[in-house]
Amino acid sequence: MKRLENKVAIITGGAGSIGQITARLFLEEGAKVMLVDLKEDALQKAADELGGQNVQYCAADVTKSEDVQRYVNDTVKAFGKVDVFFNNAGIEGVVKPITDYPEEMFDRVIAVNVKGAWLGVKYVLPQMNDRGSIINTSSVAGINGSPNVSAYITSKHAVVGIMRAVAVEAAPRKIRVNSVHPSPVDNRMMRSLEEGFAPGHAEAAKKELEKTIPLGRYAEPEEIAQLVLFLASDDSRFITGTTQVIDGGLSVM
Repeated sequence: MKRLENKVAIITGGAGSIGQITARLFLEEGAKVMLVDLKEDALQKAADELGGQNVQYCAADVTKSEDVQRYVNDTVKAFGKVDVFFNNAGIEGVVKPITDYPEEMFDRVIAVNVKGAWLGVKYVLPQMNDRGSIINTSSVAGINGSPNVSAYITSKHAVVGIMRAVAVEAAPRKIRVNSVHPSPVDNRMMRSLEEGFAPGHAEAAKKELEKTIPLGRYAEPEEIAQLVLFLASDDSRFITGTTQVIDGGLSVM
């Protein structure tokens, strides 16, 4: 039997690299998947690439409660239930010291990464089947500190707080709640941050960041997706309230 046979999953940030690859693994393991992201054209492209009747999409702004309720309701209407919630949507903000950090960008990062994650849990949880699984995307930035990305680090620490609170609240229903904490991942977000760390010298910034990782490289999106699949499946049925670090050893340095 496939690991997610007869399960229904919602994936926010579903048009991004981690979201889309996670959706592919979920589909391969028997799930039905609702992709959620901000732009409909990106979602349409992702759904077309994944193919099949078991994937649908909903364009939504995760910072707006009415949009969040809509993607939850659309999932139940399309597939009848919710078993897995990959609470994955997030943005990186800009690279600036806190004294120069634009307040409006801080507000946007907090809105997407914190309020968006909180609203997702708020509206998914009542519709989720008992013994379901919620996986929040945090980061090594949700465990450690780093200069010049204060909004991102603040937001990813807050995601851990949401996870820990809801893990206790949802435990009577045997719903598991965990967070994943990747090191830098080889995707669009890191291209943006590399350029922010060293304008005009992004490749050099990447090489310097890789030197801080004991395994000597960035994570691949599929490696993060494989951890999410484990947490979504019954293989993790006694794991809740945990921070699952996947960072090539970065956090031990």
